[in-house]
Amino acid sequence: MDRNSGVRPTDQTHSAVVDAGDGGYRKSLKRRHMNMIAIGGSIGTGLFLGAGSRMEIAGPSLAVVYIICGLFAFIVVRALGELVMYRPSSGAFVSYAREFMGEKGAFSVGWLFFLDWGTTVIADITAIALYAHFWSFFTPIPQWVLALVALVIVMAMNITSAVLFGELEYWFALIKVGAIVLFGILGIYFIVTQTPIDGHTPGFALIADNGGFFPNGIGAMFVIALGVVFAYGGTEMVGVAAGEAQDARKVIPRAVNSIMWRIMLFYAGSVVLFTLLMPWTSYKGDESPFVTVMNSIGIPYAGDIMNLVVLTAAMSSLNAGLYSTGRTLRSLAMAGTGPKFAKRMNKAGVPYGGILITTALGVVGVFLNLIVPGQVFEIVLNLAGLGIVGVWGSIIICHWLFVRKMKKDGRERPGFRLPWAPVTNVITLLFLVLVVLLMALDPGVGRITLGAFVVVVVLMVIGWYRVRGRIDPAALTSTIDITEDVPPLVVRDDEKE
Repeated sequence: MDRNSGVRPTDQTHSAVVDAGDGGYRKSLKRRHMNMIAIGGSIGTGLFLGAGSRMEIAGPSLAVVYIICGLFAFIVVRALGELVMYRPSSGAFVSYAREFMGEKGAFSVGWLFFLDWGTTVIADITAIALYAHFWSFFTPIPQWVLALVALVIVMAMNITSAVLFGELEYWFALIKVGAIVLFGILGIYFIVTQTPIDGHTPGFALIADNGGFFPNGIGAMFVIALGVVFAYGGTEMVGVAAGEAQDARKVIPRAVNSIMWRIMLFYAGSVVLFTLLMPWTSYKGDESPFVTVMNSIGIPYAGDIMNLVVLTAAMSSLNAGLYSTGRTLRSLAMAGTGPKFAKRMNKAGVPYGGILITTALGVVGVFLNLIVPGQVFEIVLNLAGLGIVGVWGSIIICHWLFVRKMKKDGRERPGFRLPWAPVTNVITLLFLVLVVLLMALDPGVGRITLGAFVVVVVLMVIGWYRVRGRIDPAALTSTIDITEDVPPLVVRDDEKE
């Protein structure tokens, strides 16, 4: 052992980066949890409920938008996967931004991510309330009450342990995937046998007779681009969960690579089936397209079963939102750029402080469900979409800077890497800028959202100048690392802040 450093010399010893925000977590998520978290992250409210409102605008061409945006979603997650292979972190993109873009970059990314998932939490509790109203038993209960109950239940489960989160996501994802697969099999059966649904004979004639593949023109595809990006928000969850995963470097490649075929099969495939089974004009924004079809085929309780499935999907997304924001806020707090309360962890290694902060924002969503129940989902969907664009952009930039650093230092990149970097980085950044600019084509919610985002940016600038003097330079350190473990830095309730 070296007397000066205290580190046993070995050929495998190397300089590594340690983020204080990673301390205290337990490596409790197993391979099956990670695989299903990757699946669950890419299938959520954006598909089960958001597809209805998107189809009202673009019709069958929604499938094309899903494919295009899905390709870029895969590029982003592949870039994130390479960063995870370099250094798994529960702070994920916030921690990577801290290393490659400085604390100002980490601050911006962290709060954009909080905007993304904080507003997604509002969208999820709204979706849960809408789904519950499908059943007459819940109809007399106000929408805001149902939203509040859902928020409290999932918060309580999330705060218990990371293992419980992993188990919930595992079973939620299994239900979602199983339901979509069964829906696909049933849909193909109705198409092949030409069995009428609600008076309509399934087939391509339903598309041709209702305005074709682009019933509202190609421009309609651009208007809905941000909403589709929102649908893919959550694919980056696999990067956050990697910080608490067992054998993260072994699990991540398979989990990331499987995202591509899921995008094609679940999103684009579902939309094609919707438009082949019923006219696209049959689908509405306040009801899941899956429920619309199943409620029209005449099988007893089919609509009820599918509605239960989509409600489960919303619960899954809500669960993921509270999980990820809790870790992100703690990463910010450990560096001094987030609320001190977010540092707090319980004995199970759960950052309950950050989870409770996100829950408080969810209560704002409950209030919105009270005063504007019919508009809540669309408003927060677009705000969440802008947050996702910001987070994805930061991942791509961090990866670009990472590639440059590896080249400058003469170090080999991980074997699992983003192909054709930095060309893919540049193309993806241009796409994300285009998505934001396209919002101006929407004279209603789109322009209102852009205006709201300007306010968010101003608040973030003000926030930065308020916290920059509190930054802890020791939040990110270089050390000699001979294992994958992170030093146990935990802020308990009884510790002074």
